[in-house]
Amino acid sequence: MLLFFLIAFAWSWFFWLLQMWGLNLYIAPFGPFVAAFLLTFRNEGKVGVKELFKKGFDPRIGGLWYVPVFLFMPAIAGFSLLLAWLSEGTIPELMALSQPWLILFNFVYIFFLGGPFQEEFGWRGYALPRLQMRHTALVSSVALGVIWAFWHLPLNFMAQPPGPQYEAAIGMFLGSIITMTSMPILFTWIYNNTSNSVFATLLFHTMVNLSTYVVFPVFETQTGPFYYLISILVAAIIILAIFGPKRLVREKKQVS
Repeated sequence: MLLFFLIAFAWSWFFWLLQMWGLNLYIAPFGPFVAAFLLTFRNEGKVGVKELFKKGFDPRIGGLWYVPVFLFMPAIAGFSLLLAWLSEGTIPELMALSQPWLILFNFVYIFFLGGPFQEEFGWRGYALPRLQMRHTALVSSVALGVIWAFWHLPLNFMAQPPGPQYEAAIGMFLGSIITMTSMPILFTWIYNNTSNSVFATLLFHTMVNLSTYVVFPVFETQTGPFYYLISILVAAIIILAIFGPKRLVREKKQVS
């Protein structure tokens, strides 16, 4: 596990540093991907690599779970933006809703180049199952969330941040730690209830970014990020209360 995180950080931070110096190769986000497949190849060979990659494109996650995968984050982001509109009296133009084709285009772009494909094979495909071998789902999620937040840290100091969520540097970073330690609880909930499906987390991660930064641009408002943070935190607490912190899976009651 330590070697995985060292490789993921070293790869990403090195290329983000080059990006700060003006050399943008757009391979920095692949740190978790590289670490996961490199160590899987070392430990399990080509068969292990093939199996890990297949987990990212296996649609058998259980039909019911496609509902939270696709609708949970639009509900969170939409609700946060609604509260921002009620607080501020104005919100950014919702271009994606007036031009629906933008949603499909951005979904495909985000899936492959906007975070999910670069990260999920590492965070959920490699790290999460190994963390859960020793710790509860809650502890594993929070630990991974803290690491996830620090992995993103260089983006807060870019001269041209890749998104509005990074523009407030340290101020936004402190808030992102809270968000990113709550968000992985949702990811683990999805992952554990879909038979450890990396494909489900790829889709869910895509919907997180698509909903928050394209369809309902929460971070382009003043109060939206706060409402978003609170909404994620409350959602995580409710899920913990219903599904339990040990596995985030509802245990079937045994009939005597």
